[in-house]
Amino acid sequence: TISQSQEIPLSYLEQILNGLHRAKLVRSIRGPGGGFLLAKKPEDIRIIDIILALEESVSPVFCVDKLEKNQCKYVKSCVARLLWEKLDKKIREVLEGTTLKDLCEWAKGTSNTLEHEYMFY
Repeated sequence: TISQSQEIPLSYLEQILNGLHRAKLVRSIRGPGGGFLLAKKPEDIRIIDIILALEESVSPVFCVDKLEKNQCKYVKSCVARLLWEKLDKKIREVLEGTTLKDLCEWAKGTSNTLEHEYMFY
């Protein structure tokens, strides 16, 4: 199982899969032999979509997160914020431009033992 191969508790894996299911990135198959399958082709699933299905933000600090309501009182005068905004933009570019298929291709080049770990049942 994924839980065993990745050495994570089953309850935590269920939370992850539920989040991915709510985001329509995986679909569930009930019954014996059931499990989870990708709901889209791997090349159509961006890494940013996976992360945002499980986390509230990909921003490195809260002050550059567009959805953050509690802005820092120094937001208009903070020089470091300019750095964080540039970093946030680059992070988003990489995550939006990288797909699940890309990760699987990269994994194939790292070890033969990784190939079986991408099965969802």
